Amino acid sequence: MGSLELGPIRDSAESSISVKLLLTNSQMPTVHKSRNLFLEGPAGRLEAILWTPARSESPLLAAVVCHPHPLFGGTMHNKVVYNAAKTLDALGIPVLRFNFRGAGLSAGEHDNGRGEQGDAQTALDYLGAQFPGLPLLLAGFSFGSAVGLRVGCRDARVRELIGIGIPVNSSDFSFLPECPKPKLFVHGADDQFGARKKVEEVIAQLQGENHLVVVEDADHFFAGHLDEFNAAITVWLTERHPALLSS
Repeated sequence: MGSLELGPIRDSAESSISVKLLLTNSQMPTVHKSRNLFLEGPAGRLEAILWTPARSESPLLAAVVCHPHPLFGGTMHNKVVYNAAKTLDALGIPVLRFNFRGAGLSAGEHDNGRGEQGDAQTALDYLGAQFPGLPLLLAGFSFGSAVGLRVGCRDARVRELIGIGIPVNSSDFSFLPECPKPKLFVHGADDQFGARKKVEEVIAQLQGENHLVVVEDADHFFAGHLDEFNAAITVWLTERHPALLSS
């Protein structure tokens, strides 16, 4: 299989690195089973999509990806969320995306991140039932990170967490220091909702394994830099789980 040389990314040690990896998900043909469904959430049904990679009969883990703020157009079809899901799918990981209450075809009304925690828990419970005993990963973008990481930290089935564009300027992440689970943070250097210095300060206070990848010149939505974003997730996961490269 071919490889792709990506431009500079900056890791948490602030040293410029050049990432060489297998073809990005935009170039890699992916065959999966896609199922549109509704989950029974605490405020009514939740619209969801489950991708199960056909080439991975025995997945190593399964993932839930949470979307950005629904009052600002955020849904499970958001580009960043979709790219995260495609990256995980390309590694042979089953992926569940869902719409928070009040978004898309999901029932209920927006609850400022409180009730949405129950929605994320519903998604984890469903995925856990579909893949019993399998370690779970929870990823969240923007609002989805503020909600999802909180839920993932307290659910024992969730072994790893990915925070994408964490909106530290306006959201409370004070729960993170009590969460020792391995975490990847992918952040745009020019993110308008999360000041880079504040993100670094938050992560410096955390226990356990925490890795920050800052994508230079990228905004909150990684416009024009989705390949670097995808690469950050791929590299972190394949370093932690080398078997994913052959799944």
